[in-house]
Amino acid sequence: MRALTYHGSNDVKVDNVPDPILQEPDDIILKVTATAICGSDLHMYRGKIPAMKSGDILGHEFMGEVVETGANVTRLHKGDRVVVPFVIACGSCFFCDMDLYSACETTNPDRGSIMNKKSLRSGAALFGFSHLYGGVPGGQAEYVRVPKANVGPIKIPTNLADEQVLFLSDILPTGYQAVLNTGVGKGGSLAIFGAGPVGQMAAASARMLGIEKIFMVDHHKFRLDFAQKTYGVIPVNFEDCDAAEFIIEHTDARGVDGVVEAVGFEAKGSAVETVMTNLKLEGSSGKALRQCIAAVRRGGMVSVPGVYAGFIHGFLFGDIFEKGIGIKAGQTHVQKHMPELLKFIEEGKLHPDVIISHRLNLSQAAEGYKMFDKKEDECRKVVLTP
Repeated sequence: MRALTYHGSNDVKVDNVPDPILQEPDDIILKVTATAICGSDLHMYRGKIPAMKSGDILGHEFMGEVVETGANVTRLHKGDRVVVPFVIACGSCFFCDMDLYSACETTNPDRGSIMNKKSLRSGAALFGFSHLYGGVPGGQAEYVRVPKANVGPIKIPTNLADEQVLFLSDILPTGYQAVLNTGVGKGGSLAIFGAGPVGQMAAASARMLGIEKIFMVDHHKFRLDFAQKTYGVIPVNFEDCDAAEFIIEHTDARGVDGVVEAVGFEAKGSAVETVMTNLKLEGSSGKALRQCIAAVRRGGMVSVPGVYAGFIHGFLFGDIFEKGIGIKAGQTHVQKHMPELLKFIEEGKLHPDVIISHRLNLSQAAEGYKMFDKKEDECRKVVLTP
């Protein structure tokens, strides 16, 4: 089969690779009908994620048709059309029993990215996300093996097109959970840092949930313009002003009720942070987080769906304490949110497909990565079809 494989920093290509086979009784084999390039994929594309190996198959946003099932698969049958969550969870461990699926302690044989790990078990394995998270081949391919098929994939009604539901795999539940984690309710105020796909889905979710005032911070005008037109956000270009100061000035000098940090560890940082990161003296830029901490009101919540690893310079924990704010972060418990979000799509309350800007064949995946990485041609989201 054909699949998009990693060969080093900024070097991906579509190769012929062996077809996947069933390995466990609760596996399925999926014929992929649609897959997407996620902002998290760019971390690996840029060579920023350790434990990537040449030939690894990328991609964790995908859906398709079941073509083969293991002997213990009870929820799915050949011919079923499903979306697959990027998190691989067993459904029955200590954490899965609490609906904390991304914390599943049975699916990831690798160490994860915790620096001070001690004897902790690793969190869940993830599709196409390095050998820190199971080394599981991803879905930017013609076929993919899906483990734990009784827990993850969700059946899709025939009246919904692939593009309407594809983002149930990651960015829609990630944006939705990020907003829920802020605790901001109807009539409240929210700031979203990062106008990429997750930030856009957070804005869509916030608007659906009745949050009244939504600020969106970025420096790509085309992204801000789209979010303003589509979701009615107040755009804030951080190259034109101090974003946190602007937000405070426009919220009665208090700050917003909650903040979503949808940027992650590759946030544009100071010159000092850039040098320190290049020298491996710190793991991430802390600039976006510092802005989030500054922009939220006292007693508010900062929600972080953006990927972070390692230590951060200038975290300003004293400001967190002095303002009495909370932090919620981590990978998304996708399985928890998928049924509810599918219902919202069916009811016409959410239209995640509106963010798609480019549709390419899988054979053009390398071109899609480059375009998305460089923000060429006002690229918001790339969908690939095998």
